[in-house]
Amino acid sequence: MGNCLTLPSLRKQKALPIETVFRLPSPLPSWPPGDGFASGTIDLGGIQVCQISSFSKVWATREGGPDNLGATFFELSSTPDGYYMLGSYAQPNNRILSGWVLAAKDDTNGSLLKHPIDYSLVWSSESLKIKQDGIGYIWLPIAPEGYQAVGHVVTNTQDKPSLEKIHCVRSDFTDQTENYTWIWGPSKQLNSTEFNVFGSRPINRGSQDMCVCVGTFAAENPTSGSTNPLPCLKNVKSNMSCMPNLPQIQTLFQAYSPWIYFHPEETYLPSSVNWFFVNGALLYTKGEESKPVPIEPTGSNLPQGGSNDGNYWLDLPIDEANKERVMKGDLQSSQVYLHVKPMLGATYSDIAIWVFYPFNGPAKAKVQLINIPLGKIGEHVGDWEHVTLRVSNFNGELHSMYFSEHSGGSWVNASELEFQGGNKPCSYSSLNGHAMYSKPGLVLQGNGGIGIRNDTAKSKILMDTGLQFSLVAAEYLGSTIVEPPWLNYFREWGPKISYDLADEIKKVEKLLPGKLKSAFEKFVNSLPNEVSGQEGPTGPKMKRNWSGDEV
Repeated sequence: MGNCLTLPSLRKQKALPIETVFRLPSPLPSWPPGDGFASGTIDLGGIQVCQISSFSKVWATREGGPDNLGATFFELSSTPDGYYMLGSYAQPNNRILSGWVLAAKDDTNGSLLKHPIDYSLVWSSESLKIKQDGIGYIWLPIAPEGYQAVGHVVTNTQDKPSLEKIHCVRSDFTDQTENYTWIWGPSKQLNSTEFNVFGSRPINRGSQDMCVCVGTFAAENPTSGSTNPLPCLKNVKSNMSCMPNLPQIQTLFQAYSPWIYFHPEETYLPSSVNWFFVNGALLYTKGEESKPVPIEPTGSNLPQGGSNDGNYWLDLPIDEANKERVMKGDLQSSQVYLHVKPMLGATYSDIAIWVFYPFNGPAKAKVQLINIPLGKIGEHVGDWEHVTLRVSNFNGELHSMYFSEHSGGSWVNASELEFQGGNKPCSYSSLNGHAMYSKPGLVLQGNGGIGIRNDTAKSKILMDTGLQFSLVAAEYLGSTIVEPPWLNYFREWGPKISYDLADEIKKVEKLLPGKLKSAFEKFVNSLPNEVSGQEGPTGPKMKRNWSGDEV
């Protein structure tokens, strides 16, 4: 019995996720030569910035925040010569340590960065009755006129930090942010009336927007009136020299090309666009529905540009045998289509990976304990899905990955991805509906125990996207990339389906007990068009993420 540990001491010994530092499974490749990509620094127009991910712990709390595991606050352990700290770093304890903060250097006459003139105390943990390592103090730097602080400073003493500790940024190099992820608060759930710490992101995010994430946190204390998010940086030069060139894109994608796993019962697999066209897909014109025309292999006879005016649409072959065959796709011919664009002021490259399916299959619903097929609900011709890799232009490291899920989706940090075969992340395509997820299992799209089933699983049906891919767009490279004609077809890739949604609901409701009928009907009526399958979707260039951010 002498060797037995009590429960409290077992708890004490259990390591928190944040005590592990994230590293990609394999070393980064050697990048082909280029201009500024993966050079370690980026010029924002006079302010040079670099990403620092080596930290020294300042203060930690052991409860509150996500999963009630607390959070840890850091400062930079070192900066290169001439570079200055812009703010402290914070992260919830429920995740592996995987962050970074920008440090900055003034490359001009010294007018772009200045020390603060004072600090104000935003919050202290002194009176907080929680598990914590000492007492934490969070300070807001008071910037000189014409300058702004872009980060807070954390200390473990009540003495104000040194004015030399941090630099503020001239206001024309800053832009607005919004709170994005909850890092910590004293409660288990986010409470707007309490002190809270957030990760922030620029409000303006897109391939043309030059706002730059700093990596610092935003501290909000309603009782002290400190509730405005701190600004981010801005690439005033609109400098694209840090973006990858063509050989670098090829190397990047070979390093990070995802595996896509399909459900073992999947009937409707992807194909290449070319295979869809040469195997009988047809172009229809409004008013001439009886005279559909075959589509050229590259889509060269598709209407180009304009808008989704309802005058044209694509459909499957007319004869039933060919229609059934084309609906099922052709994994052997399949390839993914890449769109590379600058994000967050060109400090990141987004590689959107588009997958085409000739057909999206019918959905299934889970209504509490009952699983039921939804008839034609969910069916549509022409299904475009995607995942996006976000890669740091400072060093070429994979930062995060976006998984599209019907009309929405989610970002997953690189530290939470499943990797296979080096640094290649895994993605799971849901049965029939093809929504992308980072982990296998069931995701229910709905609430209250009622929703569309998104079933994913690891199976022998899979795609290594690095084997067959085509770079179809990278606007920042100018005329280097010739876009295929089908990419500039802005109309629908499938016909409007003429079934009556109300009739389909009635068929399903016959299988349900009375008390669940109205709840189910309300749920189905709330579904977005692409899920309820009322019309074919538009192509990649018509999606909001083509020039904007994913969410």
